Amino acid sequence: MTTKKLRTGGEVDAWCTKCRLDLTHRIIAMVGDVVKKVECKTCMSHHLYRQPKSERENRAAARASARSSSEPRAASSSPRGGGAERLTAAQRAERDQTLAWERAIAGQPSGAFKPYRVTLTFGEGELIHHSKFGDGVVAKVIDRGKIEILFKDGPRTMAHGQP
Repeated sequence: MTTKKLRTGGEVDAWCTKCRLDLTHRIIAMVGDVVKKVECKTCMSHHLYRQPKSERENRAAARASARSSSEPRAASSSPRGGGAERLTAAQRAERDQTLAWERAIAGQPSGAFKPYRVTLTFGEGELIHHSKFGDGVVAKVIDRGKIEILFKDGPRTMAHGQP
């Protein structure tokens, strides 16, 4: 970033949301001394100003070093024990689905899996091998024509018992 005073029509380095790179942008809107909107000089897209990724990383590293140089924290102060593994709700749900799938098919020989066909009828807990989705287990029977099968990448509603 330059040391010149920023002004509308001037240039600034910014993260381009379309190019996904730190590039030179033209300032097209400011509020006071704060850059609000920019135009990428490479792809000509308009978007909100975002600091260059290199600046964000430098600031994050500085904050981390400041935190580590201040008084050390006890490991027991975190309610979860470590905090190193913080998962979002979606990540937790995905992990739980994968664990359920692994538990259901654990130790099953390959002969225990029935090949999936729309014409066959399946019951809850049956092991299925699908040509595209792989091994799965019938999680529930929705109705006479539909079942929910839990595959490694998540549940899928599929047809069964069709003539």
